[in-house]
Amino acid sequence: MANSVIIKFCEDDDQITAAYPIMAQLRPHLDEAEFFAQIRRLMQSGYRMVSANIGDEVVGVMGYRFLEDLARGRTLYVDDLVVNESNRDQGIGESLMKVAEMEAERRDCETLRLCSGLQREPAHRFYEGIGMEKSSYAFVKKLI
Repeated sequence: MANSVIIKFCEDDDQITAAYPIMAQLRPHLDEAEFFAQIRRLMQSGYRMVSANIGDEVVGVMGYRFLEDLARGRTLYVDDLVVNESNRDQGIGESLMKVAEMEAERRDCETLRLCSGLQREPAHRFYEGIGMEKSSYAFVKKLI
């Protein structure tokens, strides 16, 4: 890649707002105000968001949190991972996932996990390409 990718932890209002156009590619149901409010609520319970930047432009976003369960122990769980459509296949997603792996190791996690929609076959190939394996199905029941 000609330009270097800089990873930033999104903590202030401007960084969160700058991440919205990219996150909207993955979560189009959220308008900007909803997105901002929900990110702030999620952050209160431990959600972290990082952006991948080329210059001043946000080109990728990842949101994650830490959890622990009986099945897999302490885990870094990636809730959201998206790279701007025009910047895919440049190593940006891999850079974001390396940050997740480093954060997981720093916090003594046993696993790095995520769920991906069944329709996202290119994403599945990406995850398998960086050493992740399919290990289960996720089941969902809409309540509202």
